[in-house]
Parts: sequence; C-alpha cells; structure tokens
Amino acid sequence: MSTKQETSSSTRTWTLVLSCICAFMLILDLSVVAVALPSMQVSLNASLSELQWVFDAYAVTLAALLVTAGSIADKYGRKFVFVFGLAVFTAGSLMCGIANSALLLDLSRAAQGVGAAVLYAVGPALLSQEFRGKARANAFAAYGAATGIAAAAGPLIGGSLTSGPGWRWIFLMNVPIGLAMIPLALTKLKESKAIGEARQDIAGMVSLTALLGSLVLAITRGNPDGWFSATNDLMYLIAFGSLVVLVTTTRSRQERALFEPAMFKNATFSGLCVATLLVNMCGFPFIFLTTSYLQSILGSSPWQAGIRLLPLTVTMLVLGAVTGELCKRVPFRVLLFVACSCVGGGAFLTLMSDSTDDWTSLIPALVIVGIGFGIVMPVRAALSVSVLEPAKAGLASGISETFQQAGIALGLAIGGAYFENRVIHDFAKSTSGQALGADATSAGRAVSAGAINAVSQTAPALSSQIVSDARAAFTTGFHDAMTLGVAFAAAGALVAVVLVSNRHLHPNARLDGIPPELEENGSDLAEGDPYISASI
Repeated sequence: MSTKQETSSSTRTWTLVLSCICAFMLILDLSVVAVALPSMQVSLNASLSELQWVFDAYAVTLAALLVTAGSIADKYGRKFVFVFGLAVFTAGSLMCGIANSALLLDLSRAAQGVGAAVLYAVGPALLSQEFRGKARANAFAAYGAATGIAAAAGPLIGGSLTSGPGWRWIFLMNVPIGLAMIPLALTKLKESKAIGEARQDIAGMVSLTALLGSLVLAITRGNPDGWFSATNDLMYLIAFGSLVVLVTTTRSRQERALFEPAMFKNATFSGLCVATLLVNMCGFPFIFLTTSYLQSILGSSPWQAGIRLLPLTVTMLVLGAVTGELCKRVPFRVLLFVACSCVGGGAFLTLMSDSTDDWTSLIPALVIVGIGFGIVMPVRAALSVSVLEPAKAGLASGISETFQQAGIALGLAIGGAYFENRVIHDFAKSTSGQALGADATSAGRAVSAGAINAVSQTAPALSSQIVSDARAAFTTGFHDAMTLGVAFAAAGALVAVVLVSNRHLHPNARLDGIPPELEENGSDLAEGDPYISASI
C-alpha cells in the first residue's frame, strides 16, 4: 500500500472515530440529564421552569442553528468549523459543570447547544466527504449506532455519576474528552469546502431562534408570572414578529431559505416533519416527568432511576437496530403510525400507576414508549433522505432533525407548564393547601419541582398531611400531563396516516442508505450537499 493510500485510510478511520465520539457525546448530553434533575433542583434551589430550561436551552439552540451550521461549514471549511464546534461544546460543558445557579446552568446549556448544532451538522458531512458507496453506508451505520447507544445508556450513566461523584460530572466528563479530541481533529481530519455559494439564511436562523426561545420562555413563565403578564405579552409579540420574519424570508429567498418552501409541497415530507414534532412533544415530557416521578414519589435514587428506566432504553436500542431493515419491507406510513401510537400508548399506561404502587407498575409504559422511540428515530432519518432527490438529502435530514429538536423544546415547555399548573391547583385545594393559605401556591410550585420534604418542613404540625397531599397532587399532575402527551402523539399518528405515503418517495432514493449512483461507480454526490444515510 502506498504512503498516499495509507494516509487516506488513516484519515477515514480518524474521521469515523471522531464523528462517532462526538455523536455519542451530543445525544448523551440530552438523555443523561433526566435522572440528575432532582439533584440539580436541590443543589441550585431551582424551580421547575428553571429545570426545564436545562433541557430546553440545549434543544432550542440545537434546533435553531442546525441547518445554518452545515452551510457555514460548507463555506468556511468543515474541519475548521468542526473544531470550533468541539471547542464551544467543551467550553459549554465546563461552564455547566461549575455553574453555581440555575440561570448560569441554563445559559451554559445554550452554549453547549451551539456547539452541538455545529458538530451534529458537520459530522455527517465529514463522513460523506471521506467514504463512498457501501463503505459510506457502513460508516453511517456506525454513526447511528453511536447515537442509539448514547440514548440508551444516558439514564444509566447519569444515574451512576449523580449518585457517585455528583451531577456536575455528567457535564465535566465531556471536558477531558473534548480537550483530547481537538488536537486530534486538527491533525487527523482533512479540510474541505463546498463548490459554489453555500446556503446561508441569517435572518431565518435568527427569527427561528427568537421564535422558539420566546415561545418556550412564555410557556415556562406562564405559571409564576401570569399567562398575560407584561413579560409574557412581550414574548408573544416577539414570537409573532419572528414568525412573520421567518415566513417572509422563506418566501423571498426560496431555494436559499433556511426551510426551502418547495420541499414542503411534498405531503410525505411535511407529514414527517409534523409527526416528528408531535411525537417528541409527547415522548420527552414522558421521560422528564417519569424520571421525576420515580425519584420524587417512588423514592428512587438517581442510580436506581437509571436502572429502572432500562426497560425503555433497552427496548429502544433493540427496536432501533431492527427498524432499518423494516424500512425496506413495511410502508413508512405504517411504521410512523405505529411509532406515534406506541409513544402515546405508553404515556396513557402511566395513568394506571399510583403513588402507592411499586415502580414495576411503570414497566409496561416504559417498554411501549421504548418501542415507539426505537422505531421513530430510524424511520425519521430514513424517510427524510428518501422522500426528496438525493442532492437534497442532507438538507432534508437537517430540517427533519430541526423539527425533532423543536418538538423536544416545546413539548417539555408545554408538558412541564401544564404539570406544574395541575400540581399547584390540586395542592392548593387539598387539606394542607387550604391550611397554608396564601403560601399554598408557592408550596405547590415547590412540590412540582420535587421538593416535597422541604415543603413539609415549613409547617411541622402539618408535616405528614403535607407529604400525603403533595404526593397525591404530584401524581395527579403527572397523569394530567401524560394525558396531554397522548393527545400530541395521537395527532402525530393521524398526520402519519393522512400525509405519509411511499408513493411520494423519490425514484432515485434507496432505503439501504446507498444512492444508485454511489453503488454503481463510487462517485460522490454534489459537493456541499452530502448524502446522509438512512442508517442515522
């Protein structure tokens, strides 16, 4: 083998290794947080809305910057932007680990999300640059496996670290990994840029960020500040103005817009995006609130909560591994309908649980949601790159991922706000709530954040009654929020049935992750618009 061939092989290997490690870190930092939230609440004296932003700040920035990050990398160099994203993600992780207030933690998570958006957008482009034909499909299969393992292992890793060295280490563990990867990326990756002018819609990016951020802020502040307070009215105004700007720039820029309007004329692509948004608006509140329920009501430690989420994570991992093959044999409409139905069905099964039950009463719900999530993630990836011409596969995948992250952010905000509202309402109506009088609202808000014991200690004479009423209010709020989630998932299932069809797939798309032109001659697709495999 010549020196040139050896160098090329080494570059491909390092590109795959670094991309997979980054993918693992990015998804892990979304799934690992869930079991640590109660510990964060105690450590930082945080409210429920502040805890939600630990998720939302990451998801909002990731959703808003994902498509634009890929375009910036095409213009300024994918290796350069990848290293920049890695540095931002590492710095954000360090800031999260040393944060001494909920506000600083939320801001640090937003910085993490910026780095994550860059890495999530550029990683697949680097793989597309280095691999061809079947080797590319195998590389993306490894990339997809890294994300699946991270999603499955997150709660267990989070529980282990939180019960051991502390919740800060779920972020600090990224720092040495990031510092080791930066010099490797600088020396081992090959630089590349797009031929021609890259797609950049700064107005669209800013307006999408403002739209999501203002909506989430208004929703999370609705309970404590009032739904039509001066602050919330301002957020509604910003959201409306941002939506107008986003629609206007999208129409005026057309093919150079953040969201190309012509792509949404395909009913299946539109259906995929909407169903993805809705199913995540159910699924992630399920994980967030179930984890809180396990620890706050059923008395699980963070480690025990991670163990008890294994029915979900293992099922999700197994179904994710086999769904790629199912995509070749079962219509996408059926798969997406089943996925949405399972996520909604699992959320519905939580209504059968009670605060007096053992945690095993949640196993059916965890397994069913795991089946749904295990199906929906590979189906989203496969369908997004199969429904439009291969030259737009990378853009389509990025847009569908944006809808996924938007669903996570909005779902957690809406589900969390509704949960908090119901807990406050039910606790205020209870015997101890009426006894507390004017303090019942603030006590109910603390109960929704899991601080039941702390609330009971504020009135020692009512301690046992407060604990009983708080547990009942928390459970009722959990059930009500899950009922709302069922409605979102059911709407997603309906959208899948009505809009999604294999008849809308592009004739040149292949469901095994290899476009025909790649299989035939090993050539690459148009530079700057990489094909993202259905294996992701």
